Amino acid sequence: MAINQRPLLLDVHEKPPVLKGILLSFQHVFAMFGATILVPLILGMPVSVALFASGIGTLIYQIATKAKIPVYLGSSFAYITAMAVAIDQMGGDISAAQTGVIMVGFVYVITAAIIKIIGTKWIDKLLPPIVIGPMIMVIGLGLASSAVTNAGFVEGGDIRSIFVAVVTFLITAFVNTKGKGFFKIIPFLVGIVGGYVIAFAVGLVDFTPVLEAKWFEIPQFYLPFETESFASYRLYFGPEALALVPVALVTISEHIGDHTVLGKICNRQFLKDPGLSRTLIGDGVATAVSAFIGGPANTTYGENTGVIGMTRIASVAVIRNAAFFAIGMSFLGKFTALISTIPNAVLGGMSILLYGVIASNGLKVLIEEQVDFGMIRNLIIASSMLVLGLGGATLDMEVLTLSGTALSALAGIVLNLILPQEEAYDPKKVPEFGKTKE
Repeated sequence: MAINQRPLLLDVHEKPPVLKGILLSFQHVFAMFGATILVPLILGMPVSVALFASGIGTLIYQIATKAKIPVYLGSSFAYITAMAVAIDQMGGDISAAQTGVIMVGFVYVITAAIIKIIGTKWIDKLLPPIVIGPMIMVIGLGLASSAVTNAGFVEGGDIRSIFVAVVTFLITAFVNTKGKGFFKIIPFLVGIVGGYVIAFAVGLVDFTPVLEAKWFEIPQFYLPFETESFASYRLYFGPEALALVPVALVTISEHIGDHTVLGKICNRQFLKDPGLSRTLIGDGVATAVSAFIGGPANTTYGENTGVIGMTRIASVAVIRNAAFFAIGMSFLGKFTALISTIPNAVLGGMSILLYGVIASNGLKVLIEEQVDFGMIRNLIIASSMLVLGLGGATLDMEVLTLSGTALSALAGIVLNLILPQEEAYDPKKVPEFGKTKE
């Protein structure tokens, strides 16, 4: 039996009132902030540039997709290892890493052009519900360890962090289920504020970065040419840069999965309208532009998809304004520093809910499409996808390494194509033990 789809409170093309819209947009900023700034922190890149690039990238994406999809783009984790290796091999020079990511953006655009020519009918054949459902579940549950770690639910975890994470989670959950009026559609914003207050009370907030930051500061851009105002790098097309290109195959798979998740939430087929070619162009150009100015690769953000799933607010205008806020914040040193003081415990408590919502949408796909698990082939496909996607499986082929969502998706697609079809399970046709079927 199909489950009822909760109607959207604001559809893709609808706009909220100004004040409510500002709060809704800030909710998305908070949702993406932690992950977006974490990538540059790991790679030793300017946080302000990553924040600026996420906003600009989201606007580029909206233009490419005719403002038909409420997607927010943030820093991609998929390229961290490859970029770190490229930087290390170049003796700390970022030229290979940035050039490699620029080339990745062009791979997206070339792929989009090919899809524009051959169409998207192949998507239905390669990605039926039995593949899409587990893929979505892997996307959500694959992030679960990050949420649990941030929340402090690990061996030797700080009891204060656990307490703050639990309070943040409960505030968000209760506001979403019992909240009245406008509060019901900003549960994550309320949860973060409430969790932040509790975190401050138990001594988890450090205001030192805020005191040291400047009020106004231009992002520390890196450009592929010499200037008086900014640092520079050179376009470098050597093997260190080329090594990043195969990772695009992984992130393109994730791109398709993320848009499938959002499409289910919004009851739309975004891969057909405005189309996969447009979404890939938006993602690819945004990634190339980010790398050009010294930022990390961009990707569609599951955190913001989770917010849409919980609040039922799918307004593109809300996402667009969140992008403008991110760009503005990249110039406001003290404000950016203040946001960065939000403890991991607060983000962890919120993320447990966000990532869980994404995974639950995968389960909902299987239920709504009435996938028959009495058919052994369906059981094999789903089981192998979940184990590979969540078990830490890695396939290293020297020129390309597949893991997580990408490896899981590839396994599901291949199994769906090669396993023979079978008749639906019918208990009347099953002979009793010891008897032959007439």
